[in-house]
Amino acid sequence: MLKPLKTPEDIEKLLGMLEEKPKPKVILYALVSTKKQEEYLKNQIKRLVDFAKSKGWNYEVISEIASGVNENRKQLRKLLNIVKGGEVEKVVEENEEDRTKELAEDLIAIVASFAVRVYGNRGGRKSAKS
Repeated sequence: MLKPLKTPEDIEKLLGMLEEKPKPKVILYALVSTKKQEEYLKNQIKRLVDFAKSKGWNYEVISEIASGVNENRKQLRKLLNIVKGGEVEKVVEENEEDRTKELAEDLIAIVASFAVRVYGNRGGRKSAKS
């Protein structure tokens, strides 16, 4: 009969000595477009946190007050970097339909901004020789 070989790691696992890897976190993303909506933002965050707690998630809240077409949104960039880094299991937000529309608008604004930077005003200038 073969006997299973126990490694020190196996023994530590059995004794509960090895730390479990932390579960990837869930990002709760809340956004409003104007300062006037700040109270709504607080309520939105509370609802998201209550939902995350009810699911037993390890979560982080990212929120901001910014226009959807503003490409310099610090919190959105933070969110994208965290997602790119593979540290996130999921992103949860309150109203997906609005965000989908907003993210499409963001993408269009960013592409337009890059196009202006790349191509500048070349198309609009006439040469002095004409």
